[in-house]
Amino acid sequence: MLFAYKAVNSQGETEEGIRDAVDQLQLISALQAEGYIPIRVEPANAKSFLGLSLGKSQSKLSQKDIGLFTNELATLLESGLPLDKSLLVLMDLTEDHEQVSKLIGRVLEKVKGGSTLADALEKQSGIFSKFYLNMVRAGEAGGSLGEVLTRLTEYLERSRELKETVSTALIYPVILLVMSLASLFVMLTFVVPQFSEMFESAGKALPVSTQIVVGLANWLQSYWWILVLSVVFSTTYMKLQLADPVKKKVWDGRFLKLPLAGTIILNKETANITRTLGTLLGNGVSILSALVIVRETVDNLVLASAIQETEEQLKQGKNMSDALLEQNMFPKMAMHMIKMGEETGRLEEMLLRVATIYDKQLRVSIARMLALLEPVLIISLGLMIAGIIVSILLAILSVNDLAF
Repeated sequence: MLFAYKAVNSQGETEEGIRDAVDQLQLISALQAEGYIPIRVEPANAKSFLGLSLGKSQSKLSQKDIGLFTNELATLLESGLPLDKSLLVLMDLTEDHEQVSKLIGRVLEKVKGGSTLADALEKQSGIFSKFYLNMVRAGEAGGSLGEVLTRLTEYLERSRELKETVSTALIYPVILLVMSLASLFVMLTFVVPQFSEMFESAGKALPVSTQIVVGLANWLQSYWWILVLSVVFSTTYMKLQLADPVKKKVWDGRFLKLPLAGTIILNKETANITRTLGTLLGNGVSILSALVIVRETVDNLVLASAIQETEEQLKQGKNMSDALLEQNMFPKMAMHMIKMGEETGRLEEMLLRVATIYDKQLRVSIARMLALLEPVLIISLGLMIAGIIVSILLAILSVNDLAF
């Protein structure tokens, strides 16, 4: 099978070509044996570089692009290339991806001008988060930038997987809900009106259930636009509410109290907080600075406020676990594990372990929600459609009785 490859030779120059190999691993091993650093190996008919959507202009970098940039930079640095040469190689590799190439070019220019990588990235108009920048800064200070970038790549990948788990799990219920509402709308606006004229010409009072269904169908035919306006108004109202920090905090508190959904939100934020905090502490960031960064990554303002209160108590000399436990917002099991980590001097390790546990808890919570939501939606739709059909049948039987 033919594979296209790009690799860096011993002089730091990029080479590319096509070779025949059994699989990608065999070609990578062959290139490494020849003294090359493989950057890309893929089937010869592939048209993308590391999933970066070549040939397509993007207004900004996606999280996936940032993760791939971080991973490839880590690979080059750990292979012994200096930072400026690594960036030059990456810029060459991404020349067909305009946004990525321009970004790397701007960073390279700053680095050649004497800036650190963290400072150069910070000047790229908000592309990189404060967490990302502090990780890079800690890696540069400790002389282990390549290793830190590798850890950062793992963190970004796990965070992306967590978000995808939540979004993917919600796809089916949303589709089911939309199809349910669409089915009811079709039944009421197209099917029921077909029988209305027959019922009106019968000259007999219809059963109450039929009158309700026919009345609802007539209302939808005449005033469907009210429903559209209601949806638009509700969406706009919620966007405005969530744009105001004070009102958003109120709504965030309500969201946390929701059955099942509140548990999912709490597990997601707990996994995010502990993973971010553990990663930062493991790379030499002070605990107070780490908490400030973590607070900025939390979506739920109620939990962010609890972390801010924890910061104040830490300044007064309290342990982080005790301060967090006093907030009575986070899962107690997570708090006790963090306390154990503080007592044994393995806080970073314990935080990452908590993150892994609550990643699994999140998946379990989502599975439970779907196990409950799917049958509820299906049964509700079935009952409503059955109610419409039964009301029509009752009216038909009533008309037939009148005829005889």
